[in-house]
Amino acid sequence: MADTFFSRGIGLLLHRRLAEGEALLITKTSSITMLFMRFAIDAIFVDGNGRVVKVAHRIHPWVPVVAARGAKEVIEIAAGTCAETGTQAGDDLVFEDR
Repeated sequence: MADTFFSRGIGLLLHRRLAEGEALLITKTSSITMLFMRFAIDAIFVDGNGRVVKVAHRIHPWVPVVAARGAKEVIEIAAGTCAETGTQAGDDLVFEDR
């Protein structure tokens, strides 16, 4: 989880990839940047009620900004995951501790 100014700024920059089932939840934001990233990701933009407002598929490194009006959080997940799971705008997400 990236929930501080510093952790939101760093995000996944220090990673080479996301492992299967791994994701990063970025709080208090409606946009992301892929500048300096090393790998593509899917991004799920979520409003304050856990509803998906936008899904961005296979965002490649060096894309300056991807944003979604109404989003409060962004989930960064391995590229292709959203297509595999059928995640789309309008879905309601439920977060569970494991």
